[in-house]
Amino acid sequence: MTLRKWFYLFWTTLLIGAVTAVIAGLVLQLTDQQVELGGKQIGFSMITMILGGATISVLSQMGFFAYLIVRYIVGGIIRKWAWDIVQVIIIVIVLFDLIYLRYVSSGQQMSWGVYMILPLSLIIVSIGVAWWKVKMTNRSAVIPTLFFMIAVTAIEAIPSLRLDNAASTIFMMVPLYLCNAWQILILSRVLNTNKEPM
Repeated sequence: MTLRKWFYLFWTTLLIGAVTAVIAGLVLQLTDQQVELGGKQIGFSMITMILGGATISVLSQMGFFAYLIVRYIVGGIIRKWAWDIVQVIIIVIVLFDLIYLRYVSSGQQMSWGVYMILPLSLIIVSIGVAWWKVKMTNRSAVIPTLFFMIAVTAIEAIPSLRLDNAASTIFMMVPLYLCNAWQILILSRVLNTNKEPM
């Protein structure tokens, strides 16, 4: 990874974050939604949306490089098949927590079904991203891609999930998810390899 390649990855991800945050913000404005930050209701302005999207994209990039470093370190300690098993277990735990912990912390005001929407959406879209990644590289990319797109995205989205507010979750998850998908899909192209570089 050269500095030039990293700059390309950084600026394209930043642009994707800003643009998708503006789109998500405009859609939420049309539905008269407001984001709640620290207990205060704030409306969407163009600057709020652009800065929010840029911040979310930087968070996404930190999570991506943290995952690459963890994967590299763990790859030197345990075998690939064992790491794949650990990743699958963590995916299951994260999906369970996205439903159960959010349901319990909300005081059980809504049904289970409401709290299953986000995990099911993550699963469906992550499978699509993993399928695309496999077509670009090879079959060994399935579990790492699913892990990054589900578990790492959920961890990065904790600030919006804590608010238990649909508008906040949508405003953060849309750019975050698209930034994560962009990074994991473009990595092999940036590194000029048809193998799974992770």
